[in-house]
Formats: sequence, C-alpha cells, structure tokens
Amino acid sequence: MVNFVEAQKPLLYGLMKMAGVVPYSLEIEPGTKVNYWVPKETLKKKPGTGKPTKPDKPKKPAVLLIHGFAGEGIVTWQFQVGALSKKYSVYIPDLLFFGGSYSDNPDRSPGFQADCLVKGLRVLGVDKFVPVGFSYGGMVAFKIAEAYPDMVRAIVVSGSIPTMTDTINESSLNRLGFSSSTDLLLPTSVKGLKALFTIAVHKPLWFPKRLFKDYIKVMFNNRKERAELLEAVVVSNKDAQIPHFPRKIHFLWGESDQIFDLELARDMKEQIGENATIESIKKAGHLVHLERPCVYNRRLKKFLASIPSEDKSLQLI
Repeated sequence: MVNFVEAQKPLLYGLMKMAGVVPYSLEIEPGTKVNYWVPKETLKKKPGTGKPTKPDKPKKPAVLLIHGFAGEGIVTWQFQVGALSKKYSVYIPDLLFFGGSYSDNPDRSPGFQADCLVKGLRVLGVDKFVPVGFSYGGMVAFKIAEAYPDMVRAIVVSGSIPTMTDTINESSLNRLGFSSSTDLLLPTSVKGLKALFTIAVHKPLWFPKRLFKDYIKVMFNNRKERAELLEAVVVSNKDAQIPHFPRKIHFLWGESDQIFDLELARDMKEQIGENATIESIKKAGHLVHLERPCVYNRRLKKFLASIPSEDKSLQLI
C-alpha cells in the first residue's frame, strides 16, 4: 500500500531543488554522517565523473535552518527555503537520527548535535552564519552560539529555550497532560499524533486518519535513539544557567504557543538583556513557521537584513 507521506517526498525534493538547494552527505567523523541540503551554486561537478567537487565558500550570507523533533529538515523548513535562497546561502541539515543522519557515538546531547553541524559547515566552506532554530533545533542553535561565538553572526529562535530544566520540563508536561517527553514527542498511535498536532498549532486542521498513520511510519523512526536525545535535553535545576551570548538573539514566537508560551520567551528576553529582541505572530502556535509562513518569513528576513556584515565579500544581492 502506498504511503502518502513517502510518496510526496519526490515532489518536495524537486521543489527544493528548484528553490536552489540540493542534498549533500558528510562524514563528520568515523561512524557519524550528517545529511544537508546545501546551495546548489556551491557545488561544482568534476569533469567526466558527474560527482561534486569540494564545496565552494558561499558568496551570500549563510543561514542554517535547524529543525525540531517531529520532522526532518526539508519537511520542517519547506516554506522558508524559497523565501530566503535569493539573498542568502541556505543550509538545511538533518539532525542525528533524523532523515538519514546517524552516529555510533553514544553522546546524545544538544552540544554534540551542535558540534556535528558546525564541523559539517566548516567542510562546506562556511565560517560565518546565522542559526535559525525551531523547538529542539533552537536548543541546538543556542549550543552553537555558546560554543562557537566567532562563527555566529546572530541567532533566531522559535518555540525553544537554552536549557530544559527539571522544573520547566515537569511543569510543561503537567500543563499539557503528558507523563513524559517521549509520550508527547514520539507518538505511537494516531490518537497520540493528533494530540501533539492539536497542541502544536493555533487552529487544528482536519486530516484523514490514513495520513496520520503514514506520517508516523515515515517521520518517527529511530525511536530508541530519539528517546535518548530527549533524555539528554533535561538538566538539573542546579546546573542550569543562561550563558552569555555576545551576539543578537531574536525570538520569533507564535502568540498561541502552548509548548513554550510567549511569557517564557519574554522572561528569556529579560534575562538575556539588551542583545535580545522579541516578536510574536498572531494566530500561530508552536508551528509558527508552518502556520503563518508569509508573516514568519517577512519578520525573519527583516531581522536578517538588520545584521551588519563582518565580511565585505558577502553582500546582499
């Protein structure tokens, strides 16, 4: 029987190639591979082989789009790639244990995800970039900004926090009516996926049961490893602190986000201080970039355009 979600991938991949990005796999270290979608213009083919040469350094400012827990990179950012690719070199990775990326390294921390992404970007010729992180991807983006401040020009985060403490994790799960993060973010049934979808959006749309079943089969693999990723996110309250971020941080939030509400984003802004700014988008929940893509893209591009370029060779077209 045809899986409708799987069947739509060739169409989505074709649209992404038309938007200017193509797939590219990298071995970060022995036993660790990360799949990226990278700007087509940075890859040239070796004469007579058809295989790409070493990627060129991007000629436009680089943006790294980091996905969340319920879908791989291109599925998550499908409405942003075309909007950004004319003026920016857009890189969309699949985090470890999503979309074919994997590692035999036992480290499941967001910090290890961050290290792998940055190592990959260096191979791709990227030395300065703006990470844009959604949900779990926002936690990875914060780790990148903390560990690699010289590479990060600014950071954009939606529906995420720097550190998931015991208290925040427990209070969020209690408020949402779930016993664990695994029950919430790794559903095994149509009922569970519908519950997650209802929580994640401002106004749920109707989808046939078959589509939910197909989505679970395609998007929720590597369950053991993903459960370990969720465990590694939570840290003790006594170990939690918001690091100093020397670059601008922009919070781009769905006004109706139920997972990480707007008040939490405002509290983070106050704690971070003058380097942080915040914008909320009406009639949008946790999946703000998918529910209100046009508004999200306008706000995102406006912020990106406000970041001073430190490299005069990278000019907005």
